[in-house]
Amino acid sequence: MKLPTIQGIIKRRILVNFRADPEVIQKILPGEFRPKLHKGKAIAGICLIRLEHIRPKFMPELIGINSENAAHRIAVIWKDDNVKPCEGVFIPRRDTGSTLNHLAGGRVFPGEHHKASFKVEASETTIDFSMRSDDETVFVNLIGKISDDLPSTSIFSSLDEASDFFEPGSLGYSVTKDSKHLDGILLKTKAWQVEALEVSSVESSFYQNEAIFPKGSIEFDHALLMRNIEHEWHAAQNFELQ
Repeated sequence: MKLPTIQGIIKRRILVNFRADPEVIQKILPGEFRPKLHKGKAIAGICLIRLEHIRPKFMPELIGINSENAAHRIAVIWKDDNVKPCEGVFIPRRDTGSTLNHLAGGRVFPGEHHKASFKVEASETTIDFSMRSDDETVFVNLIGKISDDLPSTSIFSSLDEASDFFEPGSLGYSVTKDSKHLDGILLKTKAWQVEALEVSSVESSFYQNEAIFPKGSIEFDHALLMRNIEHEWHAAQNFELQ
């Protein structure tokens, strides 16, 4: 079934970003993708997103649903059938607190979603976030507060530089049970505005797994926050794997 255009509000979107060894990242990417680099490093991360009033376009806001979601993602580049350079994100894992998203993901809605439990305490200036997947394989913990600048240890020289890196990555391809294709989805925002988030604590079972990321091959870089953004989701053509 083709996904109708979906609209709603991104109430909160946190991009938790790590810098990583490109050779290590390449090993977990489908062969058609290459990591998108910044200053010689691959950029991987987690999108922690609260969606509100999600419903088919032109339907009343009243019928919309709200959900907490997490997507592990890696910035990638590739070439299309016409050898045109493209960029977006490869998504090896999606988790959701919504039973509807879990059941519809990979069927009605692109991207298979694992069911998870979320605990979030958020104010205008702070965030305390935790997620645990029901299959007990993935967890994410983060504590942070709004900041004017990126951390001094970031490989991005400014908030604008980081924003410019991530803004073109609106096309996402998600892993499916079918090893022959990836589900595609395009995010269109009515505005693109990010804030810096100063992170005092971050844990990720995926990026801390030394069987995938040997010690020293990946480090936390920075986190960005988007709030109260009108948006639409559009189905994109599946990515056929060789």
